[in-house]
Amino acid sequence: MDASKTRFLLLALAVIGLGVSLGTALWLKLGPHPQFGSSAVGSADGLNQYGSVPDFSLTERDGTGVSLGQLRGKVWVADFIYTSCADTCPLQTAMMAKLQEEFAGKADLQLVSFTVDPERDTPEALASYAARYRADPKRWYFLTGQRGQILKLVQDGFHLAVAALPGASEPDGTIAHSPRFVLIDRQARIRGYYDSRELEAFVRLKNDIETLTKG
Repeated sequence: MDASKTRFLLLALAVIGLGVSLGTALWLKLGPHPQFGSSAVGSADGLNQYGSVPDFSLTERDGTGVSLGQLRGKVWVADFIYTSCADTCPLQTAMMAKLQEEFAGKADLQLVSFTVDPERDTPEALASYAARYRADPKRWYFLTGQRGQILKLVQDGFHLAVAALPGASEPDGTIAHSPRFVLIDRQARIRGYYDSRELEAFVRLKNDIETLTKG
């Protein structure tokens, strides 16, 4: 291949990559987002309430089942990732690992990562991914299940955006999804949303965890 063809190929790949990145960003901006204003209800602890997480039953990385009932009575932080993601997922997971470290003394705090790519993210794949971040299996779940069930839970239960990008190639297709953390209280009520790309939001998340776990 001559130099001109090589330059053309590299330019074409760059344009395609830029298009995917911009498409993801635009979709996340224009796609459905939490209704922060209209659905928020104040409470005595100073944190809003955004409805409750519906019942679910999914599969943990060791193959056991995890349901909402097992999380009742605990404060927990949820996020939404997939193991082949090269966008916000590594940042999100590193931040969850930081929460695991900083709140090691809070036995009633649980971390829960839901995959948005259940076809590829088998329990074995999630176990390998979790091990890279030294995720304590007792304190940090990685959950998978049927695609329809997970999409419904993310969209209708957590009120967040998630979708496979049109034309995404297999097996390395990009999946647009919300980069937000969600804080849930002991009664399974959603108490806050926090953008993982914003340092101030992460600080606010830690402060709100302290509020819900004290006493």
